[in-house]
Amino acid sequence: MLRIVLFLVLIALAAAGAAWVADQSGDLVLTAGTFRISTTLPRFVFLLGLFAASVVLVWSILTTIWRMPGRLRRRRHDKRHARGRHAITHGLLAIGHGDSALARRHAEAARRHAPNDPLALLLHAQSAQLEGNRDEAQRVFRAMAEREDTRLLGLRGLFIEAQRADDAVGAVMIAEEAIKLSPSATWASHAVLGFRCARGDWSGALAILDSNLSAGLIDKQTYRRQRGVLLAARALELETMDRDVARESVLEAVKLAPTLVPAAVLAAKFESEAHQVRRAMKLVEAAWLSNPHPDLADAYAHVKLGDSAWHRLQRVETLAAKTPADKPGYVEGQLAIARAAIEASEFARAREVLAPYLKDPTQRVALLMAEIERTEHGDGGRARAWTLRAVRARLDPAWTADGYVSDRWRPVSPVTGRLDAFQWQAPVASLPSDKGPTLESSAFEEAMLAAPPPKRVTAAPSEAAVEPPEVAPLPAPAAQDNSPPQPKDAAKEATKEVAKETGEQTAKVDEPVVTPAEPANPAPAPAESSPPAPTPVFRTRADLSKPASAPTQTVIPIVRAPDDPGIDDDGPSDEFTEQIGTPKAQAGGWRGFWSRWGA
Repeated sequence: MLRIVLFLVLIALAAAGAAWVADQSGDLVLTAGTFRISTTLPRFVFLLGLFAASVVLVWSILTTIWRMPGRLRRRRHDKRHARGRHAITHGLLAIGHGDSALARRHAEAARRHAPNDPLALLLHAQSAQLEGNRDEAQRVFRAMAEREDTRLLGLRGLFIEAQRADDAVGAVMIAEEAIKLSPSATWASHAVLGFRCARGDWSGALAILDSNLSAGLIDKQTYRRQRGVLLAARALELETMDRDVARESVLEAVKLAPTLVPAAVLAAKFESEAHQVRRAMKLVEAAWLSNPHPDLADAYAHVKLGDSAWHRLQRVETLAAKTPADKPGYVEGQLAIARAAIEASEFARAREVLAPYLKDPTQRVALLMAEIERTEHGDGGRARAWTLRAVRARLDPAWTADGYVSDRWRPVSPVTGRLDAFQWQAPVASLPSDKGPTLESSAFEEAMLAAPPPKRVTAAPSEAAVEPPEVAPLPAPAAQDNSPPQPKDAAKEATKEVAKETGEQTAKVDEPVVTPAEPANPAPAPAESSPPAPTPVFRTRADLSKPASAPTQTVIPIVRAPDDPGIDDDGPSDEFTEQIGTPKAQAGGWRGFWSRWGA
C-alpha cells in the first residue's frame, strides 16, 4: 500500500513539473562567441532528457564490452565448479555404498574440475583407501597435511594409515602433532593417552587427562574416574619400588573412584599395615557393595594381621551378608565363604554354601569341591572327577575388555587403547556350547561322585609303633592235585555286592589267585543273613601292615577315564595327587601376611 501511494505521489510530481514547464513562456538562448542557439524551455528540457538517455545507453554498452571477458571467465569457472561439486557429491555417495570403480571415476573428474577443493582431495584419498592403494592414500593425505585448511584432516588420515600398517610409533607422533595443532582433537588425545599408559608414563597420561578436561572433551565425573584409574595403575607399578608414592597415589585414587576394585584392595593393604583396620574395612565394604570381587573378600579377610582362619571365616561371612541374595554378586560372597571355610577346616560349612551351585558348577566351584574332597577325605578319585568337571564347566567372571580376557586388571584396553575398559564380568566364551562332554568322561565323573566319600582311617600311636608280624616262609609245593577246580561264583557275587554298595564302576572284578599252598576245597558261600562287609577302596598304612584275612577281601580298582592321565607313582606332588595326612597350615603373623601378598 505504501509503495502504491509513493508511486502515485511521484507521478503527480512529474505531471506537475511537466505542466509547469509547459506553462512557461519565452525563449532560452545559448550564446558562445558567434554561436547562438535559441529555443523554448519545453523543447530544451526534452532535448536534455534525450541526451542523458543516450549517454547512459552508450556507457552501458561500453561497460558490457569491457566486462565481457571477466564474465566469460567467471561463467566458465562456475560451470567447472558445479561439475566438480557434482562429481564430489556422487563420488562420496559411491564410497558410501562401496563402489570403488565409480568412486575412482568421480574422483578423477573432481580432480580435473576442482583440483583445489578440499573435498576433492578427501574424495581422492578415500577412493584410494577403498581400492586398497595405501601409497596413493598416504600421498594425498600428506598433500592435505601441507595445506592450512586441511592440515588436521590430513594428519587424521595419516594416523589411520599408520595404524593399518602397525606403525605404533609413527601413529603416536602424528597424534602428538595433531594435539599441538588442536588440543580438542578427541582421536589424538585418545591415542596419546593410550600410548602413554601402555608405556607407563603416568605423569604424561595425567597431563593429557587435564588437557581433555580443559578442552571440554570429558565432564567432571568422567575426569575423576579416569584420574583414579591412572593413579591406581601408578600405585600398583610403584608398590615394590616406591611405597610412599604408591601409598599417596592409591589413597587419592580411592577418594576419586571408591568403587575401583584394585585401588580399594591396595589402599586396604596400606591401611592395614598402618593399623588402620576400621578405615581399611570401610574401603573394602564400599567397593564390595558396587562390585563384589574375590580380591576384595581376600583383603577383607586378612585386614587384621595374625588372625586365625576361624576369625577370617567370620569376617568373610560378615562381608558376604552385605550383598542380597537377588544381586548378581551374591555368588562371589558364597565362594569367598567356601574358600575361607576350607582354610579353617570347616568343610561342612563349605559344602553347605556350595550346594546350590553343584548342579551347574563353574570352574571355581568345581575346583573348590575338588579341594574339599582332597583335603577332608584324601579322596584322590573324587578330586580328579571334580577337576575333570572343571575343565568343561562354565567360565567364571574375569577382567574383560573389548573381548580380551586378562588374568589381572589393566588401566587401558590392549585392543582399542580405551581407558578404564576392563570390567569384572563373564567372558563371551562362557556361553553354553552345543557340544557336550563325552560319554566316557561323563560316566566316569558320575560314578566317582555318586560313591560316598571313604573315611580316612588313621592308625593309633600304639598300633603305629608295633612292628609288623613276621611272615612265615612258604611251604614246599604240594603234589599235583587232580581234583576239580574250586568254584568262583561265591567270590564273584560277594565282590559285586560290595561294588554295588560303594557305587564304584569296575571294568573287571579281580578274582582271588589260588596258590599251591592254599587248600583245593572251595570257599564256603556267605550266609544270606550276614551280608559281606564293604571293602574300603583306599587302605591306610595301618591296614597295609596287616595281612589279608581272606582271599575275598579284594581291593576294587578305580576305572580310569580314557582321557585321565592318572598319577605318577614317583612324581612330585601336585593338585591331582592324593594327600595323606593333614595339609600343612599357613604361617601366621607377619611372615604369613607377607607370604600371602607374594613378598
